[in-house]
Amino acid sequence: MRAGPSTTTQRPRRQRLRLLAAGAVVILASGILTVAAGRAADAAPVGAGSYTETLPPGAALPSGCGTLSSNPRQFLTANAPAGALPTNDWWSSLAFKRTDCAYSEPLHAHPTSYDTFANGLGFSYTTTPAISGTATGVGEYHYPYVQDILVGVAGLNAPVVRVDGWSDWTVSPYWTDGTRTLRATIGHGLPFAYFQATGGNAQITTAGTPSVWLNSGATLGFTAGDSDYVAYAPSGATWTVSGSTITSTLAGRGYFSVALLPATGNRVDLANRYGQYAHAHVTGTRVSYAYNPANNGLTTTYAFTTTAREGSAAGTVVSLYPHQWRYLSGGSPIPETYTSARGAMRTLVGVPSFQTSMTFRGVLPEVPAVADSSGADLSTLNSYLAAVQANPEGPSGGDTYWAGKGLGRAARIAEIADQVGNTAVRDSALTAIRNRLNNWLTASSGEAGQLFYYNANWGTLIGYPASYGSDQELNDHHFHYGYFIAAAATLAKFDPAWASSGQYGGMIDLLIRDANNYDRADTRFPYLRDFDIYAGHDWASGHGSFGAGNNQESSSEGQNFANALIQWGQATGNAAVRNAGIFLYTTQAAAIQEYWFDSADQNFPAAFGHSTVGMVWGDGGAYATWFSAEPEMIQGINMLPITGGHLYLGYDPSYVRTNYAELVRNNGGPPTVWQDILWEFQALGDGDAALANFRANSGFTSEEGESKAHTFHWIRNLAALGTVDTSVSANHPLSATFVKNGARTYVASNISGAPITVTFSTGTTLSVPAGRTVTTGAFSWSGGSAGGGTNPSNPPTTAPPTTAPPTTAPPTTAPPTTAPPTTPPPSGSPTRYLLGGGGLAGAGTAGTVTVPSAGGTNHDGTPFNPVTFTATGLTMAYNGGATAFDLFLDAGGSVGNGTQVRVSYDLTGNGGFERVETYRYFATDPVTGYEHYTQAAGLASATGALGNLSNGTVRVEVWSAIGNAPTTLGVGNQSLVRLPYS
Repeated sequence: MRAGPSTTTQRPRRQRLRLLAAGAVVILASGILTVAAGRAADAAPVGAGSYTETLPPGAALPSGCGTLSSNPRQFLTANAPAGALPTNDWWSSLAFKRTDCAYSEPLHAHPTSYDTFANGLGFSYTTTPAISGTATGVGEYHYPYVQDILVGVAGLNAPVVRVDGWSDWTVSPYWTDGTRTLRATIGHGLPFAYFQATGGNAQITTAGTPSVWLNSGATLGFTAGDSDYVAYAPSGATWTVSGSTITSTLAGRGYFSVALLPATGNRVDLANRYGQYAHAHVTGTRVSYAYNPANNGLTTTYAFTTTAREGSAAGTVVSLYPHQWRYLSGGSPIPETYTSARGAMRTLVGVPSFQTSMTFRGVLPEVPAVADSSGADLSTLNSYLAAVQANPEGPSGGDTYWAGKGLGRAARIAEIADQVGNTAVRDSALTAIRNRLNNWLTASSGEAGQLFYYNANWGTLIGYPASYGSDQELNDHHFHYGYFIAAAATLAKFDPAWASSGQYGGMIDLLIRDANNYDRADTRFPYLRDFDIYAGHDWASGHGSFGAGNNQESSSEGQNFANALIQWGQATGNAAVRNAGIFLYTTQAAAIQEYWFDSADQNFPAAFGHSTVGMVWGDGGAYATWFSAEPEMIQGINMLPITGGHLYLGYDPSYVRTNYAELVRNNGGPPTVWQDILWEFQALGDGDAALANFRANSGFTSEEGESKAHTFHWIRNLAALGTVDTSVSANHPLSATFVKNGARTYVASNISGAPITVTFSTGTTLSVPAGRTVTTGAFSWSGGSAGGGTNPSNPPTTAPPTTAPPTTAPPTTAPPTTAPPTTPPPSGSPTRYLLGGGGLAGAGTAGTVTVPSAGGTNHDGTPFNPVTFTATGLTMAYNGGATAFDLFLDAGGSVGNGTQVRVSYDLTGNGGFERVETYRYFATDPVTGYEHYTQAAGLASATGALGNLSNGTVRVEVWSAIGNAPTTLGVGNQSLVRLPYS
């Protein structure tokens, strides 16, 4: 399916989100936005702009379980930090509950994955990927959650798990059933999980009988589910192993930790080495970064606060992702590594922090017109510019995403028209940008659309009309708003008064803060909402409520946001915004090379067969998108929009050629849609080939956010300049170096009203007059007139702050001195996997079953030759939630199939089903590879009521409602149902 401006497509085009400000009258002073209380206004002014504090008619709020829409702190404890709730994180399904109203979906922290249940915290360490699809079509790899152990308190039966605290990359889930409590702290890069327990013995339940290989009293090393774990109790305590249950009284002290060990190495030695830090519990994490304008260097510090429960150890054990250990500054990882969905993780032992050192390679407003500013190529460019003069925005839409796409298109046209002196087209584009932004950034009294609404409960600014879940799921705010900010940066260079705080600059700052708040002191927004600080990239889904974790499709639209901050900060003299953009851009550029492109060919499973993914998931990746199975779109979604801020795509020209070659292979020939995006990407690796493709096939239809003018300009000039030279840096953020046949071209853009001199790391200097973009070296050229910006002052480089990260206080309830009697455990987890033999139980071995064809007749609502899965003897307490499921379906190349599911509950096991739920059927696509059929399809019918299960039975029936062909159902450790029970 070709994605277009419509918001009524069959599937969401992607998954995204973000949040904003509170209060009333907005005051701008010294560029800092404050909100005064006491005014319940319909529109809150911000300079000449405004936002509404009244939900527009027909608009939707973020939604989820229970009263979450009006009370986003519903699933937090009183101990949780004040301020806006973080969203778009790896742990968001704990707090932003949508599919599991009591617990969470799997939390892929890495190296361990976790899941929450009534009786504790589950651990999974999957080292063998589940791979589906083909190497030339849609395909996925996942390291799915398959439980090894469950850690809790004997007898614990919590009806809901809440969030008790968080820091930059950790979270603390909290359980209580009124008698027993459990608090855990888990996080990215932590082999340890830390626990505090009251009301009973610490208890670890293993998958099968554990194999104990170390028992030294307080330390127990054991193997469960093919993984090695170590449990550390306080000094003087012991562990008792009975069958698959491990317990400890903890000597009455109420704290312990459990660590996952790497699969290689001497596990006893590792257990002892890790054990030195087992009781130095991590209670806070914090990132800090320092940008050095003198050499475009970026130093990032990842710091840990630890609290010694006993002893005096102050460091911790931390595992680094590839985008971190490749740039590690100091420190020596141990030889053993962990397997993860992101690649090998390397571990530092006994450190309070670690640093990475990267180089920001620079961005440009646009590639310089070294080849199309004169002669026949200028004539060609001007003819393309004339064609878009009347409508620079192109097929723009009324929602935040498609309005943003139109703004992005107009900004590219303005930039290149200015370079070649075509002021008529430039001014037409700038006028379109100004009019569009003024409309969106002003909320008139009673206005219903094309405005922004602030919700103080959620701490978010939502644009309406919303799209792709940007309202109810808080998806994609960085994608949508990045286009607005980037266009505003272009306008600011020509109209600095418009960008002032007294005009529309304050509203642009609100868009920035909503998507990725750069100011920790501004508690109206979560800090860096869309950006996962430790993972090094954005997440698109606000709630992350998927079995595979959170996800992101368009990493390049995430980079569009980061680049927009750099351009806006540079144009308005705001160093804090610019530096935040450089941190996001540089870090994510490294992460994209690792996790979307795997340009070093070290991170994707060998059997996956692809050189790129369209989507990154918490537990893997997919050569797929939410909206299309066409190779052009699967690969192109991580390229668009092509701008001067997307030079990172060409950091490895050899990989660019590999990526493009895969496209041609998988497509069975050259691209037939999105040719412009793909040829522009190709130009970063082989400009001459891309130009030949363009000249031979210039009659293509432009992608909705592109124009022939920009496509020609980009490709023609890169064919002359060559590829990005990453061996060279400069002391100015708007700079780049290109090389072709050994000859370098140095480029710098000066958007201020005063001349500057830019020095490159090779010693080359470049004098750049006010408002000009200038090149030297293989090409000497100067153009442009955008001199209205104010370059930020460049303060002396300072080391990243060493302030200890914030901590969240643990519960202060004293642990009991004696363990109370335990109650019998429940009859199993409410998460049930569909098994090949018809069972409904714990995760098994990956496999498939065939759902028979509907035979060309309609069986909507009535099971026809169903595949049935049953669980019996269930005794569980109903938690008030709803059934959730995730079925892995693949109809192959068959057209017109639809699969349906019915879930039936026999509460007492007497043979009668008191509750029967039939869900709307799921229309599968004719593309090989699994799709996900979930409860989001909605109920078609339901009879009876749910209640407690007492020796009850649950039955799941899956059948073909329509179609002429069978469908494959993934079972074992794939399809599952989550019962609303404790």
